[in-house]
Amino acid sequence: MAALAPPVAAIRVAVRRALTGLPSGGPVLVACSGGADSLALAAATVFVAPRLGRPAGLVTVDHGLQAGSEQRAEAVAGWAREAGFAPVVAVRVRVAGRPGGPEAAAREARYEALTEAARQHEAVAVLTGHTRDDQAETVLLALARGAGPRGLAGMPARRDLAGVPLLRPLLEIGREQTGAACAALGLSPWQDPHNTDPSYARSRVRADLLPELVRALGPGVVDNLARTARLVAADNAALDELAGTALEAARCPDGGLSVPVLADLAPAVRGRVLHSWARELGALPSALSHRHVVALDALVTGWHGQGPTDLPGGRRVLRRADRLRPVDSLPD
Repeated sequence: MAALAPPVAAIRVAVRRALTGLPSGGPVLVACSGGADSLALAAATVFVAPRLGRPAGLVTVDHGLQAGSEQRAEAVAGWAREAGFAPVVAVRVRVAGRPGGPEAAAREARYEALTEAARQHEAVAVLTGHTRDDQAETVLLALARGAGPRGLAGMPARRDLAGVPLLRPLLEIGREQTGAACAALGLSPWQDPHNTDPSYARSRVRADLLPELVRALGPGVVDNLARTARLVAADNAALDELAGTALEAARCPDGGLSVPVLADLAPAVRGRVLHSWARELGALPSALSHRHVVALDALVTGWHGQGPTDLPGGRRVLRRADRLRPVDSLPD
């Protein structure tokens, strides 16, 4: 018997760790574009999942952005059926007309499709093929955009996707390993031209910035950036827990927040409290930004009689005496 290629073994171990402890019942669904990362993930999952007593399904999303995309999606679906996946779902989505840039619009459409597939097939988890390199790119993009700790934490290994866990088993696996695993298994990944299209910021980071950093600072840069994301994520979790407790302590019976309680908080905790409260009031999460939180914070720490602060989604907050209150909660 030929020895198992180390990259194949490493990816199977990562998948096994991710699947361990999931509830029994429905399948796990792999999101697979046919690229090396998701193809290596899919091959590992269809091997590991049945050995853990659970079915493995696959979803491939056709964004309709390139010629021949429908045929490629069908090719991925055909491979998945032959490999033993069930169910196998090929979904066409509409990207045009969505808000944001093309990358954000495609991502939103993709996750909507994954959510619907998970709901339809009662999946216990959805798996995506994001790697350590993707995580490093995400951290660099967050730095360039001036993101705070949430952005620098990168992509979580697990998050909620409409009530279904979205798992990223390969965040400690390098892109060179997924390519080597595909070669060892005789798989032929699709090379997405968008990954080398310089009109996309992530493509420029992948093709130019990250390789230059590796040349200048050594090959450990990718792992160090991914490690930074893990460390910041752990700090975020601790601060979020403190903020949750502080938010409850600051609540007033009329739905507002106590200014004295807020003023006593550390700035990092107070900012999280105000961000969470703004979302409770109905501020649109996708549009709620640092400047909105700064404006709310000014009602606490820089109060000089200023008027209401506007939040995305049409909500407003003002200060009355020692309270922050939503405008629509004020008495006539």
